[in-house]
Amino acid sequence: MRVLVTGGTGFIGRSLIPYLLNQPQKQVALLRHKIESGRPLPPPLNTLRPQFDVVYADLRNFRLTVRAVRKAEPDAVIHLAAAGATDPFLPVTAALRHNVTGTINLLRACFEETAVTQQLIMARTPGELSAMNTYAASKAAAWNFCQMYGRTQNWPIHGAMVFQAYGPRQPANTLIPAAITAALAGQDFPMTAGTQLRDWIYVDDVAAGFAAILGQNLPPVTTVELGTGHLASVASIVRQIYTLANRGGQPKIGILPGRPGEEAVQAADAARAKEMVGWETAVSLPQGLTHLLTAARNLSASAPSGPF
Repeated sequence: MRVLVTGGTGFIGRSLIPYLLNQPQKQVALLRHKIESGRPLPPPLNTLRPQFDVVYADLRNFRLTVRAVRKAEPDAVIHLAAAGATDPFLPVTAALRHNVTGTINLLRACFEETAVTQQLIMARTPGELSAMNTYAASKAAAWNFCQMYGRTQNWPIHGAMVFQAYGPRQPANTLIPAAITAALAGQDFPMTAGTQLRDWIYVDDVAAGFAAILGQNLPPVTTVELGTGHLASVASIVRQIYTLANRGGQPKIGILPGRPGEEAVQAADAARAKEMVGWETAVSLPQGLTHLLTAARNLSASAPSGPF
């Protein structure tokens, strides 16, 4: 199976591509933005070349997208590329061009313009269910087009709804990396009330979930929810990090105002995912947080001035 991954240089992609490369009978092609073609690949992808191919296209451009898909000749596509995952209130025009137009161009390139692709897996977010920010609303709109094509054209499009993913190489401005940096420095961590309940899933488990969906004969536009089925509040996560770090400082819970567009509860149906594709998570929340803290300590010891 030849798998084309969009957004492969992002947080999830940098765990997914190495995972796929370790699977038997899997070949990987990375679709990269044309503007980035002269930039080196981020770790760990830079150490894995030339084990995978790279094709270039701006998904907002239909002609370039078709050319890239034809060159890659993928049996399956995993569509991770999106704008706004860490900036959910991005400008509406940017969200529409990247997340809606980009997705439609990719779908048409795979199923109208070529006859090779047998499955496209669309990364989804649970925020789509209420669409309370620009990012979530644009992802919901993109999925509506997936549903339209799947139901009217019978295109083999499947969803993978990723819940609260965390792990190595996550952007430094997101909650867990920011809290770990502050905790290891013994600094206080100002934050909101953090009452939101989330289903926290380690990124390696997310990669395994995508791999489990590959090749499955699911009905068009079926979605598999990638999560643990267990909930923990944002505040409790930060408290756990400070307890594990044990270097002083404390989370200042409730100091900052809450953000608009935050759902109170987001929980995956993990039992249903196991029933559908035979997948379940392997890394518990304490294991995942401990691993990240250990890695951050080791990085700090080897390069005291380096960022986590």
